[in-house]
Amino acid sequence: MTERLTAQNGAPIADDQNSLSAGARGGLMLQDWQLIEKLAHFNRERIPERVVHAKGSGAYGTFTLNKDLSDYTIADHFQGVGKQTEVFLRFSTVGGESGSADAERDPRGFAVRFYTANGNHDIVGNNTPTFFLRDGIKFPDFIHTQKRNPKTNMKDAQAMWDFWSLNPEALHQITILMSDRGIPATYRHMNGYGSHTFSLWNAKGERFWVKFHFKTKQGIKNLSNEQADKIKGIDPDHAQRDLFASIEDGDFPQWAVNVQIMPEADAERYHINPFDLTKVWPHKDYPLIEIGTLELNRNPENYFNEVEQAALAPSNLVPGVGASPDKMLQARLFAYADAQRYRIGANYNQLPVNCPHASKPNHYQRAGAMAGVGCPFHGSAAGSDSSVNYGPNTQQGPAQQPQVAEPPMDLAGAMDRYDKTVEDDYAQAGDLFRLMNGEQQQALFDTIASTLGQASMDIQEKMLEHFRQADVAYAAGVKAALEQR
Repeated sequence: MTERLTAQNGAPIADDQNSLSAGARGGLMLQDWQLIEKLAHFNRERIPERVVHAKGSGAYGTFTLNKDLSDYTIADHFQGVGKQTEVFLRFSTVGGESGSADAERDPRGFAVRFYTANGNHDIVGNNTPTFFLRDGIKFPDFIHTQKRNPKTNMKDAQAMWDFWSLNPEALHQITILMSDRGIPATYRHMNGYGSHTFSLWNAKGERFWVKFHFKTKQGIKNLSNEQADKIKGIDPDHAQRDLFASIEDGDFPQWAVNVQIMPEADAERYHINPFDLTKVWPHKDYPLIEIGTLELNRNPENYFNEVEQAALAPSNLVPGVGASPDKMLQARLFAYADAQRYRIGANYNQLPVNCPHASKPNHYQRAGAMAGVGCPFHGSAAGSDSSVNYGPNTQQGPAQQPQVAEPPMDLAGAMDRYDKTVEDDYAQAGDLFRLMNGEQQQALFDTIASTLGQASMDIQEKMLEHFRQADVAYAAGVKAALEQR
């Protein structure tokens, strides 16, 4: 039986094809509320796109734990072999607009949400274990160099390389981005990383530092520059199409979830800063420990509702998982949730994809845009079911849970703006370069030269000196590639 057509208030619609007018040829009437509702809603069918990670794809699935981590954390989803937790994963490209091509040379976002019994735990990472910066105060400036020039409205190689030439901390990530792993063939055929250092704590109050790694079980596959250029012209949504089709066909992609764990005391004496996002922890010092499998097995029913309005944030932490002194992470703890409040609304966590699926929210936040949307998993709007909207109180409002408090973290040093250029920005970039074979190195040289060659000579010279600091052969190869342009 066909259901009746109604307006948003549920009133049945008699005619949805003709506006109310003063005569057959006359002007339209302001009282045509149906026309006004349709046009007003249409004008608002797009929310502001993300400043970064605007083009994305997402899917649901499960995380199955195969190694108990109770020695390291009280986090519910890391307790008990065989424990399964619902997940949502959003993939994305970083720099392009929402209509950009999936095959751009760009880092890929890899953002995982665990719907745990103690709230949502988000790991908002990338397909690279490092990043271009180690301090969030530089992030807006960096992203400006990746976006369009405000005068020409075109991508700006001069700005990009100018910024990088003055921030050698970016060299490790540049080397990854410009390597043959810079353009993943699909979202299924790439690794994911939490990238940041996070903390875990156990029932004894012991803290450990942790890095998360998601290793694809489909194998690593990448595109050359030539392959990517062809795909961008044929199907700019190829990665979205591949992910959706594979899940629809029952070919569920999987990733092996691994962690590196460092005892808290090790951080003080380790030879690199373990909270520096431009660095990796060598596996020989802190080996990967496989703890489970992440599988994607369900596509969203509505892209806008469940992917475009998905609001992941690294500040979504749960008992047993915390932050670290990683300066980029510290900045992102504020920036991501604040971006979601601006982009979607103050109550974005009431939307089904964002509300906790496995734990009922109870808090004292009230009102604001979208208040009362309600989480369908719990049958009410987010917050307490009572009328109490303050704490503490004597009215049986939600009570604090001191048993899940994070243990104290020792901090030392005078408050100041510390110069971080004392860090070694070249060693790990050089190590990565020397791991590449000759063919991979040549592809790296050619890819760098394709955009660096568009920058001014003084910037090219600055970058060549940075490459030289990493490895003399690195600089020589890029120089030769530049001369052949």
